[in-house]
Amino acid sequence: MPTAVPLLPAPPTHRMHRIAAAAALAALHFGASAQTTSEMGKLPTVNVTAERRTENVQDIPNSVTTLNAEMIDILNTSGQDVRMLSGRVPSLNIESSFGRAFPRFYIRGYGNTDFRLNASQPVSLVYDDVVQENPILKGFPAFDLERIEVLRGPQGSLFGRNTPAGVVKFESVKPSTKRFEGYGSLSYGTFNTVNAEGAVNLPVTPGSALRLSVLNQTRDDWVENTYAPGPTQHLEGYRDSALRFQLLVESSKDLSVLGSVHARDFSGSARLFRANIIEPGTNNLVAGFDETKVSYDGKNESELQNYGASLRVRVGLGGMSLHSITGYEQVRTYSRGDIDGGFGASFLPESGPGLIPFASETADGIPSHRQITQEFRLESSDAAPLSWQTGLYFFHEDYQIESFSYDSLAGGAQDGYEKVRQKNNAVAVFGALNYAVTPAAKIRLGGRYTSDKKKFDVEAYTNSGFVPCVLSGKCTIEELAAQEPDGDLSASPKDSKFNWDLSGTYTVMPGTNLYARAATGFRGSSVQGAGAFNGKSVAGAETNTSYEAGIKTDLLGGRARVNFGIFHYTVKDLQLTAVGGASNANILLNAEKAVGQGFELDAQALLTDRLMVGLGVGYNDTKIKDPGLAVAVCAQCTVTDPTTTIGGTTYALIDGNPLPQAPKTTVNFMLKYSQPTPDGEWYVLTDWAYRSKVNFFLYESKEFTGKALTEGGVRLGYLWGNGKYEAALFGRNITNQIRIVGGIDFNNLTGFINEPRTWGAQFRATF
Repeated sequence: MPTAVPLLPAPPTHRMHRIAAAAALAALHFGASAQTTSEMGKLPTVNVTAERRTENVQDIPNSVTTLNAEMIDILNTSGQDVRMLSGRVPSLNIESSFGRAFPRFYIRGYGNTDFRLNASQPVSLVYDDVVQENPILKGFPAFDLERIEVLRGPQGSLFGRNTPAGVVKFESVKPSTKRFEGYGSLSYGTFNTVNAEGAVNLPVTPGSALRLSVLNQTRDDWVENTYAPGPTQHLEGYRDSALRFQLLVESSKDLSVLGSVHARDFSGSARLFRANIIEPGTNNLVAGFDETKVSYDGKNESELQNYGASLRVRVGLGGMSLHSITGYEQVRTYSRGDIDGGFGASFLPESGPGLIPFASETADGIPSHRQITQEFRLESSDAAPLSWQTGLYFFHEDYQIESFSYDSLAGGAQDGYEKVRQKNNAVAVFGALNYAVTPAAKIRLGGRYTSDKKKFDVEAYTNSGFVPCVLSGKCTIEELAAQEPDGDLSASPKDSKFNWDLSGTYTVMPGTNLYARAATGFRGSSVQGAGAFNGKSVAGAETNTSYEAGIKTDLLGGRARVNFGIFHYTVKDLQLTAVGGASNANILLNAEKAVGQGFELDAQALLTDRLMVGLGVGYNDTKIKDPGLAVAVCAQCTVTDPTTTIGGTTYALIDGNPLPQAPKTTVNFMLKYSQPTPDGEWYVLTDWAYRSKVNFFLYESKEFTGKALTEGGVRLGYLWGNGKYEAALFGRNITNQIRIVGGIDFNNLTGFINEPRTWGAQFRATF
């Protein structure tokens, strides 16, 4: 393997920078988090907490990829939200019809497209050991993080319900009692985008320290509303501010207390729905499409406030330790948008762009919310062949959701309102055993029993707009209840499930492990309330059984690492959301089952002391298996599935279709070259993320099939002062590939698009 070591001895300063360059490259490898570096010129050890205790990722029988702090910073500098992580590790996709406020996660093609604010997801997001259950909570910004871990496959034993597809774990940088330190970063880019973040770590006493982390992202409006009377003339700007304060107290080696509070305040644009941007009969953008313009007669706005706190306590008890994790979250949000994506209506003298059968303007909000979690976990701490952990978990959530409709043709007057309340309580007992059969062979067994209860009620309803009971002059909660077969607008599903996992590793040779894993997970029952266009719907619990096997190996004397695994899963009673269609319904369904299979590859290599390369590939083949399942179809698109007519309405038979928003292939790639100088280091880095085409909805159609998307970034930077200072120029989506990434299908060919190209500069200083 050729290296860049000079033939003659280098001066001490140059040698120092060459070693620093190699260390920096190793620390920044794509898809891995640098925790410790045993030797220069080797990839660092990657430690994770995927099994609830710190371990080398190469030793755990689980498919895990991580992003480290440096890569998160590179993605963050352009002012993006957590959707920036989409495609950055194998088999991960993230999309949203709410913009920055409500990301939807998919792992191995398995997720949930439901846009309701009480929607559950089969991918759980855990922020500093506290689950973020409500979908709005999942959008909390990523800043001052040590790493992000993506755990693929069911995690039901150690992380509980609503994890049948996997878990995304955010780990903040913790306070340190060792020294005063911190950083500040400021970037400026296209659309007057500013990303400012920083942190200060302050030791208070020999056994205590605090850390304050802040983030403020702003962007000017860059989309113009060409419909002059529209109430919102400029869009897509935002201000997203967040902070985190942590206090660590370690009075002895057997007692550690970490308290944390955090907050987020966001205001900006809701998702921009763009009427008739799809060429009929194709999935192309219409000729002359301009991403900087829309034509709305409806209002657009979005805001949210999120506050939370956690307390993590560890008590050493001889050969074991007791952990207590207490979490509290609350969020308020409101988002309003022009759903038809245009102005006027086809029955009026003017309307557009394209066909607007009728106006649709709606809003959703959470006026009150409370989530409380408590976990007690007891684990062994002796270095023995047998180790174990066991615990209890409690979850409580209580919140209200408000939905509004407005008449865009009457100056935005409110013509509909609904308030629902959902309570969710869950309790679980869990445990896991690890046993070293031999020094080379280890097995793990885990189990969890969960009792999950929901209570859903419609507390208020009125609608005088375009609804089935319009003949009465006004649709009330009583008339809405009369549409239900049982006259009841409430639901109280209960689920009790036992989940398990069994896995093992075998060390073939030092640095090379084979692993296999079988695991189950479940998602609790979901409820959607009755509304103007559809009745109440309840989907029962879904269960996932997954099998996977693979190899994890370090190569070339520790300069390269390759992890490869294959998997197959079956989801029974899969919860699906039939969104939109010509009937504008939002109905929960249970499909008989869905299957998925594929593989993931993670590879990194330090080719020379100055050249680093990373590659990740995910292949996911998913299919819905239910011969009799039919869903309503779009009003204007070209459906390619077999269809059937029920009661005069056309339905598509979706047996054999892929899961929605499930790309078959994801690829990520990173290449970085570094050139030391007598006073510092130059580097150039490029990173790319590709996903293949996706289905937006359960049925397949020509128009609502998203094209493959490739987004690339580039960065040219210089470090000096022994790495304390960094200046860089960067670009995101540098090819400016504009793609339709989602749609609204009930009215016309409305879609929304990805982020456009941005350029910028960053300065970062550490101390």
